[in-house]
Amino acid sequence: MDIVAKARQRYTVKSYDRERKVPADIVAQLREVLRLAPSSVNSQPWHFVVAATPEGKERIARAADAGFQYNAAKIRDASHVIVLATKVAPDEAQLAAVLEQEAKDGRFVNDAAKSSQHAGRMSYTNLHRFTQKDVPFWYEKQTYIALGNLLQAAALLDVGATPMEGFSAEVLDKELGLRDKGFSATVIVSLGYSSGEDFNAKLPKSRLPADQVFTDI
Repeated sequence: MDIVAKARQRYTVKSYDRERKVPADIVAQLREVLRLAPSSVNSQPWHFVVAATPEGKERIARAADAGFQYNAAKIRDASHVIVLATKVAPDEAQLAAVLEQEAKDGRFVNDAAKSSQHAGRMSYTNLHRFTQKDVPFWYEKQTYIALGNLLQAAALLDVGATPMEGFSAEVLDKELGLRDKGFSATVIVSLGYSSGEDFNAKLPKSRLPADQVFTDI
């Protein structure tokens, strides 16, 4: 597979074919790509809400209706929509669950290795919590790593995607009960296939030339 060709081919879908759905096996692959995304000190500070039904997509679209109507159709007409939500503060129970999952998956040769992993993760967590005081921003960076993985995987699987920050997080958090669980919506991604009215499908890709974005040393 030519991943550069896929990168050149990828674009942000502006209009979806309502009738064409992403097959279940492809959706399963994209879900697993999200689950396997890397994060700083394996913090995994995210939760993903997947809507595949008209009712589920309508709930998400309400957050676009609140001042970002231009995104509403991209949510309602897509095959699937994923809300990528982020922890707003360190959660001791979630951090403990990550550690125990690592142990279950065989990442520690002994108790000392487990303790060392926990100490390292807490060192970075407390750096951002108490010293830099930027946990929400640090955690959101991890969610955007997951977003990048999702967009790349969708392109490789020939699935159209639209990442959206144009929505009311307050409305969506309330609609999905995210804040009660310690999360807030960060970005929405629609998935599906382009319609004949998708003007962006006909436009050439545009990026700055390599000599402007790379420095070799």
